Amino acid sequence: MAGYKKLRKELVYKGKIVDFYRDHIQMPNGKEVEWDLVVHNGAAAILPVDEDGKIIMVRQYRNSLDRETLEIPAGGINKGETDPGAAALRELEEETGYVADTAHHLTSIVTAIGFSNEIVSLYWANVTGKTKQNLDEDEMISVRKYSLEELVAMIMEGTIIDAKTIAAVLMYQQMIRGI
Repeated sequence: MAGYKKLRKELVYKGKIVDFYRDHIQMPNGKEVEWDLVVHNGAAAILPVDEDGKIIMVRQYRNSLDRETLEIPAGGINKGETDPGAAALRELEEETGYVADTAHHLTSIVTAIGFSNEIVSLYWANVTGKTKQNLDEDEMISVRKYSLEELVAMIMEGTIIDAKTIAAVLMYQQMIRGI
């Protein structure tokens, strides 16, 4: 938007996954304000569909909520990875043990537009085989399968609250309906 000017950017904290900045912005009226910014390399997530049309989901503990959540497989884009679709396929195998040949792009979402630049690229795929999970040392993930109808119902009743999962499930639903 015209009239906004970033005056300087201060690194406040460099984290393992995100970096925290304090941005100094000049407003269109000339006033200087400080805004927090969380910088993230981006992530990829995938809605995997098995041969019976069931969607493969992961249940895992999320520290931010201090509880387990039901989500589609996802993870950060690693340094050197240039294709978010390939990252989504990698995460699929790591988190679930399932593999797919092709990731089909659904959309990309900005997860917390008010304070972060994180973009999550969302995909769907037909699984083509099974290997084994290859979890990070800080991951304990259980794999579950659900029908699309079950997942939509869980979204509508508030059981599924993860934004990337909600977006992917609802977009996939519309895609297969031809809308």
